Amino acid sequence: MQELLNFGLVGKFEWIEYKFEGNVFALRDGSGEMVSIMLMYLLVIIAGYLLGSLNAGIIISKLAYRDDIRKYGSGGAGATNMLRTYGKGAAAVTFLLDGIKTVIAVLIGVLIFGNHSASVSIFAGPYIGGLASIAGHAFPVYYKFKGGKSVAATFFMVLCTAPLVALICLAIFIMVVSWTKYVSVGSMMAVIVYPLMLNRLTVIGLHNLIAIIVMLLVVFLHRENIKRVWAGKENKISFKSKKKIEKTEDKQEDIMEEEEK
Repeated sequence: MQELLNFGLVGKFEWIEYKFEGNVFALRDGSGEMVSIMLMYLLVIIAGYLLGSLNAGIIISKLAYRDDIRKYGSGGAGATNMLRTYGKGAAAVTFLLDGIKTVIAVLIGVLIFGNHSASVSIFAGPYIGGLASIAGHAFPVYYKFKGGKSVAATFFMVLCTAPLVALICLAIFIMVVSWTKYVSVGSMMAVIVYPLMLNRLTVIGLHNLIAIIVMLLVVFLHRENIKRVWAGKENKISFKSKKKIEKTEDKQEDIMEEEEK
């Protein structure tokens, strides 16, 4: 059970000696080893960021609709805005692809750090790879650093690294959205709970700091949503695309015009 809580799909890492009471670091002596580890960090960060910058919402809107999803709704490029603009199919594909790229980033971290006998942290590779992918999704280098709010990317990173925590966060998300009808509020509540649950269910380590960084980043990306919720102007969840809603409104206007005649 402890292995499930700590690693999820990641498995066990091996390290040589304990430092700082055995929780965070495990290093060999020698500057060569440190340089090697720093290069490993850099490689995981670059790979994760470039993968994260492949924003599925932007790609789908450009290829399938000859449009840019960022022109509509909240201006984000995530599954929620895709749902409101293009419908359930586009939203589902966006969510899945954004998740897959994050899983790949996490696995790259596992591959690079997992076979290294002096990994700086037992959680270093997957969490740093996931964080880099989340940052890439929010600030994609390919799209002038304007991306999405990284909710799907965050969920899949948590699902890979701490599946029980992911399920708890998902349950909170569903309950909050069911109650408020605000996806943004549900997303923020889930990500706020994430570092708290991770801290309770795993040992203390580098991953706890990364979880806090992820939480702060996702909440920051929702700053405009917070303003709209406070002003009562935030859009509630709807499973109709913007185009379908416009057609329904047009029909209602036609009916009203006929009744007036």
